[in-house]
Amino acid sequence: MDQPFLEEKEPQEMSFVDHLEELRWHIIRALGSIFVFATAAFLAKGFVFHDIILAPSRTDFLSYRVMCEVGQRLGSEALCFDEMGFTIQSRQMSGQFTMHLLVSAVIGLACAFPYAFWEIWRFVRPGLYPQERKNSQGAVFFVSILFVMGLLFGYYVVSPISINFLAGYQVDPSIINEFDLSSYVSTLTTLCLACAFMFEMPVIVFFLTKAGLITAETMKLYRRHALVVILVVGAIITPPDVVSQLLISLPLMLLYEASIHVSHSIRKSDLKRLNEQNNES
Repeated sequence: MDQPFLEEKEPQEMSFVDHLEELRWHIIRALGSIFVFATAAFLAKGFVFHDIILAPSRTDFLSYRVMCEVGQRLGSEALCFDEMGFTIQSRQMSGQFTMHLLVSAVIGLACAFPYAFWEIWRFVRPGLYPQERKNSQGAVFFVSILFVMGLLFGYYVVSPISINFLAGYQVDPSIINEFDLSSYVSTLTTLCLACAFMFEMPVIVFFLTKAGLITAETMKLYRRHALVVILVVGAIITPPDVVSQLLISLPLMLLYEASIHVSHSIRKSDLKRLNEQNNES
């Protein structure tokens, strides 16, 4: 048998057009996964709206029951809610149908995010250097885990507390809180998605540190500036109340500190490997 036949053929370098074609199919598959989950959410209208979207508007929601139990153990009934103090209405002819489409799209994005990110990562990863591929192992796993953690934190912690605060806030007892469906859904989805994407901060810092664009020392130096930015971002992405802003800002501050630790660990590991290479040479 001929020796050349036994040798592996090196992959041919792809042209710019081939790269665009490959990227197109990755994007199509990513969008296709979102569409599939969105369609499933659209068809499961009753479960999606009653058990997921409108659940934080009822007193039997899990977060409210836990808060009430904690309050009772502390000897206080202040954390128990007998009623939410507001009603949800749809004031536009196409309001409910529009919200049905919007909610389906948001749930499709949330459910398909791990797969969609994996598809994009499959396109990006071959272009990395071998050492960069080694350093980025588990990227899809950690990105997905942080996304889910942020989503759950937004849904079970930030959203119910924010909704309860805004629902019970009155400038005068004569004013009745009757919220439009679009306002309620917008508040809920914004808080949940904002938390989900904000929880990706450690991963972003990881790649920025690997690229040499940021260091732990730089993050420590600008910690006060980052605090101001976090408070501003919290004020922008949350409803106009201090409680929601603090509920978003506090975990972001903790994530910022965790990101400093991540950056420091990566820098320390890189310096150690560089010293070992210098000693070997």
